[in-house]
Amino acid sequence: MATTTRRRASFHDLTVSAVRTLTDDSIEVSFTVPPELVDDYSYAPGQYIALRTTVEGDDVRRSYSICQAPVTGELKVGIKRDLGGLFSTWAIENLRAGMQLAVMVPEGTFTSQLVDGPAHFVAIAAGSGITPVVALIQAALAGHPGNRFSLVYSNRTAMDTMFVDELADLKDRYPTRLALYHVLTRERRSSELLSGRLDAEKIGGILDQLVSPSDVDEWFICGPFELVQLVRDTLAERGVAAGDIRYELFTTGRPERLGGQSGRPIVVEEGQAVHTISFQLDGTTATVTSPVHSNESILNAALRVRSDVPFACAGGVCGTCRATVVSGTVDMVENYALEPEELARGYVLTCQSIPTSEFVDVNYDS
Repeated sequence: MATTTRRRASFHDLTVSAVRTLTDDSIEVSFTVPPELVDDYSYAPGQYIALRTTVEGDDVRRSYSICQAPVTGELKVGIKRDLGGLFSTWAIENLRAGMQLAVMVPEGTFTSQLVDGPAHFVAIAAGSGITPVVALIQAALAGHPGNRFSLVYSNRTAMDTMFVDELADLKDRYPTRLALYHVLTRERRSSELLSGRLDAEKIGGILDQLVSPSDVDEWFICGPFELVQLVRDTLAERGVAAGDIRYELFTTGRPERLGGQSGRPIVVEEGQAVHTISFQLDGTTATVTSPVHSNESILNAALRVRSDVPFACAGGVCGTCRATVVSGTVDMVENYALEPEELARGYVLTCQSIPTSEFVDVNYDS
């Protein structure tokens, strides 16, 4: 399974080649990548793309994981309707084959760090968290004849389960190397361990009875914030090294936390105390002032003078808006995307970074 490095985020218009219904509230969307963009859209299993469109006059962006192992000239993502989700609702109701959509080049670090097999991979996913895991399973089992993969997958009901047929096909293809454990929260299963919500007691039981941490080489966790944190904490208590755990969040699920504020209106009045923010993007420099009292993020301020500043989730999750702090200081409220080595090199998430010095200079090109 390939590892990857981050690259500069950019969008290109791609054609939708197919839209396939997965469940009542989810679809699979396929895009055709033209030959001249094949290198730009190469990806590793577990990475995501951001989709961009205009809905009701607003520029709306949303990140979705690629749901298949790498295929040249093709991208597939799974989209599940979020409660109140503007983009997901629009996509499910409107996307059709032949339409064009702005698609960001692949990003993300929810990828395997293991190069040589054999290895045992385990994923714990809930709902649409299965999307990147499907690609990881395909790549791992095809990549080495000794690789094994165990999946614990939680959904409300069997009818809500995304990619259920694809998982069944993979089980038929690799009957001894793929272990599937479907957990249903609103339907009773024959096993009590696989019925009900994945709480601390149930996670502990799964680790005791189904998947022994001592037999696992790499872990993948994808789902709601609370589940990801619970599994990470439980694995840490069982002695699993943090470096063996990969996790992915689509949103933090924490409304009390600072959002990216993209599009938040800010008025700079004469005589106000301000932060002066300078940023480099695509080789050019722009400057914008931000009122001290507004607690405005660097991303929001930058978007007021340049609409092409890169971002996707604007919630501290995807890492698209990262930049290095060249001078000055900032307070980064949340970080679910940057690795420790990136923080050490001065990277911040501009959607979560509030200036704390009079002048701040950041570089998106670094």
